Parts: sequence; C-alpha cells; structure tokens
Amino acid sequence: AFRCNAPDLPGSPDLVFDALGSIVFVHGCFWHLHRGCPRMRIPHNSERRGYWYEKLARNALRDDRVEAELREAGWRVLIIWECETTPRERLRRTLAEFLDVAPPPRRRRRFR
Repeated sequence: AFRCNAPDLPGSPDLVFDALGSIVFVHGCFWHLHRGCPRMRIPHNSERRGYWYEKLARNALRDDRVEAELREAGWRVLIIWECETTPRERLRRTLAEFLDVAPPPRRRRRFR
C-alpha cells in the first residue's frame, strides 16, 4: 500500500510506502533542473532567461534539502526523472529493485 502527495512530509513526496520506509519523487526534468538532460533547457531567446535560471536553481536546492531531511529522518528516497519514465519496463525494474528491500532498522522521525 502507498499514499500519494503526502503533505505531512517535507516536499510532499509523490509516493510514500510507509511500511517499507520508502519514498519516490517523480521530478520533471525542466522544473527540477535535471542537469545534462535535453529536456532541461531554457529557450535562448527568452527575455526572462535570468529569472528561469534563478527559479530552477532554487527548485534544485530545495529538492536537495528535502531529500537530505527525509534521509536523516530514516526514509529511503528514490528520484525518478521524467526522462526515465520510458521505456516502461526499465521503470518497472527500477521501482521493483528499490521497493524489494526490508524496511530500515531504525524508527523514522515524524514531521509536523
């Protein structure tokens, strides 16, 4: 069993598997600054290029902070990038490998 968009956890993770102590985020390559990905590009002719760089950099810093907070609280975290959602079989394998583990031994800290 899992729950979606958990507002009680930092970053409102996309998928939370409480019994496994596992969290999955699905990040859009553009919005979360997937460095090196062709989907992460700001149009060169954009008049607001500086705004977009600053906005996306803030998103990436927030993502790093949220992931660190969750890991410190005892959660296992998987980031799936938008470009990694196909082919579907690879995505299935990634999720199966991540979720096919015993829960972490320590108790997870609650938020809020």
